[in-house]
Amino acid sequence: MTNTFSLAAINFDWRPILPLLIVGCGAIIVLLSGVKVDDRDSEGLGWLSLLTIVIAFAASLVLPGSQQVTFAGALVADDYTAFFYLTILFAAAIIVLMSLDYVADEALPGAEYYSLVLFATAGMMLMAAAGDLIIIFVGLETMSISVYILAGLARSNVRSNEASLKYFLLGAFSTGFLLYGIALVYGATGTIKLHALSTLATGAPTPMLLMGVGLLLIGFGFKVAAVPFHMWTPDVYEGAPTSITAFMAVGVKLAAFAAFLRVFLVHLLGVQTDWSMVLWVLAVLTMTTGNVVALMQNNLKRMLAYSAIAHAGYILVAMTAGSSVAGAAVLYYLLGYAFTNLGAFAVIIALSRRGRAHELISDLRGLGTREPALAASMAVLLFSLTGVPPLAGFVGKFSVFSAALNAGYVWLVVIAVINSVISAYYYLRPIVAMYADQGGAEVVRMRSRPALIAAIAIAVIATIVIGIYPQPYMTASTDAFTSALGKPPLATTASLRP
Repeated sequence: MTNTFSLAAINFDWRPILPLLIVGCGAIIVLLSGVKVDDRDSEGLGWLSLLTIVIAFAASLVLPGSQQVTFAGALVADDYTAFFYLTILFAAAIIVLMSLDYVADEALPGAEYYSLVLFATAGMMLMAAAGDLIIIFVGLETMSISVYILAGLARSNVRSNEASLKYFLLGAFSTGFLLYGIALVYGATGTIKLHALSTLATGAPTPMLLMGVGLLLIGFGFKVAAVPFHMWTPDVYEGAPTSITAFMAVGVKLAAFAAFLRVFLVHLLGVQTDWSMVLWVLAVLTMTTGNVVALMQNNLKRMLAYSAIAHAGYILVAMTAGSSVAGAAVLYYLLGYAFTNLGAFAVIIALSRRGRAHELISDLRGLGTREPALAASMAVLLFSLTGVPPLAGFVGKFSVFSAALNAGYVWLVVIAVINSVISAYYYLRPIVAMYADQGGAEVVRMRSRPALIAAIAIAVIATIVIGIYPQPYMTASTDAFTSALGKPPLATTASLRP
């Protein structure tokens, strides 16, 4: 008996993809609206992009509270999807806020810039909602192609061109691994649907399945900047426009881990014994390399690039545990990490003005005297990255380390704690420069940049609140990951919604 394909059998419920449609349509409108807008007068396009993000954010709040599969299993609408939708959109909104003055100052093409940010955001959201491996690939390419272009958008800047080319070449290389992995997984299981993988990828795995899982690990490893797949990160972060560096450090990592977690900690959990030790090794290499090399950096963007590599290693520590507690801990960690890094890059933007980049640690000297509020904001954000209580970074590290410790990975946690101590040195160097040294680059008064002030303020307040009052955010993370597992929420309230 043959199965006949029928459109009537497919659930075409458009509500789960409404936020995606809003962002995609908004990107097209921004691009068309900016045809006759001068590059130095693109602030209106930024506000239009921000409005698009706000509308999509509101649409994300009404996603179903229980798991809903739509478009023949291609997309999944659950609390996990909603969690990443909201986080990615919030990050995109802060990126737009910090870009309103920066795009004009750097003479970047406004229409292309804001539309590509929205297209990349749509790709990130698609990765979070993916219900099969091909949709993950489509979302990944939508995001990646947009970010490749954004990295080189400062066309007169040689470093920006170099960053774009390096990112494109290595990104295309990693995509080959991911696609080959998808092909092998399909060959071993006969499906690309993630839900079907949960039952098919169990027991004694075949060599073809193991090869496919290994190639998927390599593909995701490139996107989350795990060692030894991190080679692109420092040069691309340094050469790209600073606002795009922030977008890569936060948005790309959120989307990559959203897909990474759903594939491995939810649907490939049946073969965890075969990939957990590989993640153990990757976690150690990633956090150690990131922290040790960051000690030698004098450029703030390169330092934060290696910091991002190290934080990917901390997340891999929890993923090694492979438990639902670990999954919830990773979601909370990503939430705190997003706001902290966005704020740090926003401060770097505040140091630059009209094409003059001030990205060295020495440029921070005396900032505590010249701009005390800006210096205090940077200090809070760096303390959070270090893991100083009671900020979001401390609670996040405590959560991921506890998850690994509860799973019996004692030595992995010991190595992670040692790495966290090492990181304190390079995070404290900018703070010492701000408050103990004199000189440095002159900072334009922040009163003339209200949007940038708002971006920094939101990031700092969120970093403090998420750390001091973590319970609602941890509950939301737990409910989201539990929803991805196809189980009812553990919490008594649907805390993803206000």
